Amino acid sequence: MVQRVSSLPDGPLDVTWLPAEAPRLPLGRVRLHWEPAALAGWNVIAHLGLATTEVHLASWPAAPDDWPHLVRPTIHEVIGLCAALTVATAALDLSNRRAQV
Repeated sequence: MVQRVSSLPDGPLDVTWLPAEAPRLPLGRVRLHWEPAALAGWNVIAHLGLATTEVHLASWPAAPDDWPHLVRPTIHEVIGLCAALTVATAALDLSNRRAQV
């Protein structure tokens, strides 16, 4: 599971290993699965945790050996978008509670 992703082009992509039977991803978290490609490179697949399910986010078949540099920008953007949506949802919930008073 992705723990941290830098906004810098050469920044780190920190991951934590999860067992195959790990529970569903929490909202806004990203799970990466990578395995050697048939001829060269890596097959990389990303899943995103949503409120009620996990969805396929992206696939990078036969990505080169430096696949984190290819994957990092997409993961960074999606995590940022999820964080913004979380703040917007909290603000909307607060506004709705105040309107009911």
